[in-house]
Amino acid sequence: MSFDPATFEAAHFLWDYADGVATITLNRPERKNPLTFESYEELRSTFYRLDHNYSVKAVVLRGAGGNFCSGGDVHEIIGPLTRMDNDGLLKFTRMTGDLVRAMRACPQPIIAAVEGVCAGAGAIMAMASDMRLAAPGAKTAFLFTRVGLSGADMGACAILPRLIGHGRAAELLFTGRSMTAEEGLAWGFYNRVVDDVQAEANALADSIAKGPSIAHAVTKAQLDAEWNVTIDQALEMEARAQARCMETKDFKRAYEAFANKQAPVFEGN
Repeated sequence: MSFDPATFEAAHFLWDYADGVATITLNRPERKNPLTFESYEELRSTFYRLDHNYSVKAVVLRGAGGNFCSGGDVHEIIGPLTRMDNDGLLKFTRMTGDLVRAMRACPQPIIAAVEGVCAGAGAIMAMASDMRLAAPGAKTAFLFTRVGLSGADMGACAILPRLIGHGRAAELLFTGRSMTAEEGLAWGFYNRVVDDVQAEANALADSIAKGPSIAHAVTKAQLDAEWNVTIDQALEMEARAQARCMETKDFKRAYEAFANKQAPVFEGN
């Protein structure tokens, strides 16, 4: 599943790669960037491919035209789902959940740059990212209840309460109402609310890409792995993980740079 990020071309979104940073742009601005069956699948496969290419150090996920993502396309996804049998429906819901699994499994930190509409599966993709930056007018809605579905979609009942707390997550999932950018910042969903969200996301990604990529991958993996263990188990897991990082050349480079009063240059090994 390896691929060359410098030459990769996606069929259902825009892909850009430079200096260790990959940018995925959902690109149906006339419809506020909804997803289709095909774009779900290509996003999933792309994030799985990133697990096998370490020249990519960080990922920015954004939408074109001033909106992030309006969720599943009403005509291309919602309509056909109403005509599927149980086997077809379960195949779809497992595939959408697998997109979240792929985002969490890839070693690169993912930064969601959110502006405008961020709804349904779009809100899920923001939730599944490692960090989220929002423009002041961003509106984030887990609106499944508005189409007669539960909030138990693509891991929302597991991940969202961990980000913002059980009560706040329950309110958003039961009502489907929009969370403002200011609420999202106060509740811990958003890391920052900034005027130029694209520039801030790019700057954050560039900073991460210049860091120790092996150590970043370990941090991401442990953040997920330690959700369901005791503190004692977490301490042992982190002891082993950090010991592995101490064997890297980047760790030695950082020490040598510090000793020589220089900034370290990490090479990802």
